[in-house]
Amino acid sequence: MGRWVYWAKLYNSHFQARCLATRMREDWWLYGYDCPEEVEVFRSRKGRYGVRYVWKKK
Repeated sequence: MGRWVYWAKLYNSHFQARCLATRMREDWWLYGYDCPEEVEVFRSRKGRYGVRYVWKKK
């Protein structure tokens, strides 16, 4: 598995981060771009939420 790529912004709620993660999955598929292998929501040490993803290995 590759290295995680972290989205630049952290969110106050899990819901906001989950919406971004879902949109990332759907938009890449919808517009025909290569989509990441895995997209997930994580919680930072300070309690905020972020999105990270891994690209497929070629």
